[in-house]
Amino acid sequence: MSSMSTLTMGYGALLTALGVGGFAATSAPTALIPAGFGVVAIGLGLLARQERYRMHAMHASAMVGVLGFLGSARGLAQLPTLLSGGDVARPPAVIAQSVMAVLSAGYVALCVRSFITARRAAART
Repeated sequence: MSSMSTLTMGYGALLTALGVGGFAATSAPTALIPAGFGVVAIGLGLLARQERYRMHAMHASAMVGVLGFLGSARGLAQLPTLLSGGDVARPPAVIAQSVMAVLSAGYVALCVRSFITARRAAART
C-alpha cells in the first residue's frame, strides 16, 4: 500500500470536511466546492492502491491539488485584510479558500517530493 495514496485520501477527507463544514455554517452551495475536490482526491487515492493505476492516479491527484490551489489562492490575498480587522466580502469564504489553498499547496509539495524520490529510485535500478 502506498503512503501517498493514504496521504491523498487524507487530503481528500480534509477538503471534504472543509466543504461540508462550510456549507453547514453558511448554507451557501459554493461552500461545497472543496468537498467536490475532496471526493475526487479520495477516489484517486483509492485507485492508486492498485499498482497498475498508481502512477496515473497520483499524477491526476497532483493535478487536483494544483487546480485546488489555483482556484482558492485568491482567498490568501484577502486573508491579511480579514485578520487585521478590515472589511472583506464573505469572510467565511476567505477563510475556507485560504485553508484550501494551504492544504493544496502542501499536498502538491509532497507529491513533487514523492515523484522526485520515485524517479531517483527508478534511475538506480
